[in-house]
Amino acid sequence: EVQLQASGGGLVQAGGSLRISCVGSGFSFDQYAIGWFRQAPGKEREGVSWINPSDGSTHYGDSVKGRFTISSDNAKNMVYLQMSSLKPEDTAVYYCACVKTTWGIEKFILGVMDYWGKGTQVTVSS
Repeated sequence: EVQLQASGGGLVQAGGSLRISCVGSGFSFDQYAIGWFRQAPGKEREGVSWINPSDGSTHYGDSVKGRFTISSDNAKNMVYLQMSSLKPEDTAVYYCACVKTTWGIEKFILGVMDYWGKGTQVTVSS
């Protein structure tokens, strides 16, 4: 059974940093890419970042480019999202999801992933 669990969220002041984690089980990191999404109250879900752990390729949404860094530890089936220079508008529930790498980045852009995990709340105070 494929499972994903995000963790590490919390309350941080604007300008601060936070690292959230996603642990996966029941699938191989060699065959699946991992994406981070977020959803704030009253807003549509937004694709934040994507990584293909098998080759290290990454993608970032325009709103987080230059501030967030995605990485993976394939031995631990972990994906991390290091968030810096946080802004109040980064406040949201952050979710990780996975999709077969054969789809490339297409499904991430469309927000149609194969499996989703439960989210973790990130709150940035002004």
